[in-house]
Amino acid sequence: MELQPLLHDLLAATMAPTQAWSGHDGQIRAVGAQGVYQGDLRVLSQAVLTVDGHEPEPVAAGPDGPGVIQAVSLLRSVDEPGADPTVRLRRTRTVTPGAVRERLEVTTGTAAPVDLTLTLTLACDLAEMEPVKAGRTGRPQVAHLTDDGLAWSGADAAVHVTAPGALIGLEDPRHPELSWRMTAAPGVATTVTWELGARTPQAVVVAGPQGATWSTPEVTSDDRRLPALVGQALDDLSTLRMSAAFAPTDVFLAAGAPWFFTLFGRDSLWAARMMLPLGTELAAGTLRTLAARQGTVVDVETAEQPGKILHEVRSKPLPLGDGDRVLPPLYYGTVDATPLFVCLLHDAWRWGMPAEEVSALLPAMEAALGWMRDHGDADGDGFLEYLDEGGRGLANQGWKDSGDSVQWRDGRLATGPIALCEVQAYAHEAARAGADLLDAFGRPGAEAWRAWAADLAVRFRESFWVTDDEGAYPAIALDADKKPVDTLTSNIGHLLGTGLLDAQEEAEVARRLGSASLDSGYGLRTLSTGADGYWPLRYHGGAVWTHDTAIAVAGLARSGHTAVAAALAEGLLAAGSEVGYRLPELHGGDARGTVPSAVPYPAACRPQAWSAASAVVLLVSGLGLVPDVPGGTLQVSPTTPSPFGATRIRGLRIAGHALDIEVDAAGHLVEVRTQAPLGLR
Repeated sequence: MELQPLLHDLLAATMAPTQAWSGHDGQIRAVGAQGVYQGDLRVLSQAVLTVDGHEPEPVAAGPDGPGVIQAVSLLRSVDEPGADPTVRLRRTRTVTPGAVRERLEVTTGTAAPVDLTLTLTLACDLAEMEPVKAGRTGRPQVAHLTDDGLAWSGADAAVHVTAPGALIGLEDPRHPELSWRMTAAPGVATTVTWELGARTPQAVVVAGPQGATWSTPEVTSDDRRLPALVGQALDDLSTLRMSAAFAPTDVFLAAGAPWFFTLFGRDSLWAARMMLPLGTELAAGTLRTLAARQGTVVDVETAEQPGKILHEVRSKPLPLGDGDRVLPPLYYGTVDATPLFVCLLHDAWRWGMPAEEVSALLPAMEAALGWMRDHGDADGDGFLEYLDEGGRGLANQGWKDSGDSVQWRDGRLATGPIALCEVQAYAHEAARAGADLLDAFGRPGAEAWRAWAADLAVRFRESFWVTDDEGAYPAIALDADKKPVDTLTSNIGHLLGTGLLDAQEEAEVARRLGSASLDSGYGLRTLSTGADGYWPLRYHGGAVWTHDTAIAVAGLARSGHTAVAAALAEGLLAAGSEVGYRLPELHGGDARGTVPSAVPYPAACRPQAWSAASAVVLLVSGLGLVPDVPGGTLQVSPTTPSPFGATRIRGLRIAGHALDIEVDAAGHLVEVRTQAPLGLR
């Protein structure tokens, strides 16, 4: 029986576009998702270490900085008599773009030197990511000797392993062995190394150019979880920096490891938007990369349309494992990336993205606005909707893109075309943001877009609101018959702060977000516990997504509902503290207090871009930052009391300058300092 591999108990070391996944003992076994990957190809499927024929016994393991993991084991098979373990192995794995290096260090506290043999058994199956994700195993390839090691080659990759001082055994060429004979003296570390290099000439994504893409702030807080979460998040994000082969000088964030280690329009846009308080460079690179492949024609197979922003890029077609559904290498099946492109450009402009960079992207912005008007609203009802016209792509094309994500309260699936509530909020915000940019840069059409947004708000108010025993709330979507799909979901959190709702409507949404049916205590459930389809480990039907909660936190803070924002933020901090501060893509929706800790969603990506970037959202959510660099002002209105106690942040960025902020536990400003030419409000 083929099952998707579980990831929650694996060690991951990533440095885009390379990643290594192993068991918690550091061993890479030929099972599940374990292996070394270059892009979407597994270039090493096994690296199992034995010492004198016995596997080391693991005692400690974990991440050790960006792209690095360590595993410490005992070697009791070569130990001296007695209860104390006196021979240890430290296995340090370092991933860099295109390479993995391991350092094997033996130390001993024995009375005399210890003779031992380390043997590493390797395999390479050159399996593509999608079969691995589907639970299928690959067949090991034959290794060949080279002048300095071993090599495997295939149509899509060349793999090379070097191991100084090792004896190479090819008795089984599909499972070659590297062996080192050593004498470990007491008090002296004895080390050997081996290294893998991989080339994938047809890759569509490559390592990003070297150099910082955002600032690294110094954070101190009464709530010590906050700086720990931010620190781990920025380490993780540094390993997800990536460029597209068609735009190699611009950096974006890969969506997540291992399954989505590539460019995703929606994910990369949201992650860049969350990172704006640390600089605009990531936003600029993301926008330019996506603009380089903005849609220009109508193509039902790829879902491309003029002005549309892509969904994802792969080097090959991607089977979905659902009949004949398959995504082409360049796929545009997303309804929300296009308005989010406009929103990111506007927000980056407000944070101080240089005017010439903004101006260069205005044609792409105008094309994106045109898509909303001319193609996004396919049936002319005034709402953005989606339908998989070709029948082979994604059935659902919002951020909740699983097949069962849009369902009625009784569990029935909604039929398309589907108009999602949050997409209307993005479109409303994009129309007004685009109008501001058109005005600021002397381009026509601003008032028409403001009128378009106003009409959308009226139609939304008339069409989306439903009621239950607790009052009114926005439905998740309208279905093919324009009926509101009546489930209560986390999607409503994305409406806040976009201007789509009035103050009373935002208050109703805030009340629902803070209810026990949505707030698990570890973040927002994607689906209310009152819905028949709810299950705490259903991907989009009850589990908690970090970025989803963070977006709601930001909207709640912007709309003045700071108590609910603080409660949800605390829930994410609690979850983070229980998973080593590396928040995964999603976790279980079980109520806090009913389980020993946040329950993993076992196949969740980690690190994952918008989950890690959510730490920055939490960091600034209580500060009330409203940047307006073009207008020459910065508003700072902290939440009172401060949700994290006394907090000091050194090294945010605005208009290319450092921004330092300190608040006391009551939420009063102690200091705001920047060299940017801005007036404070």
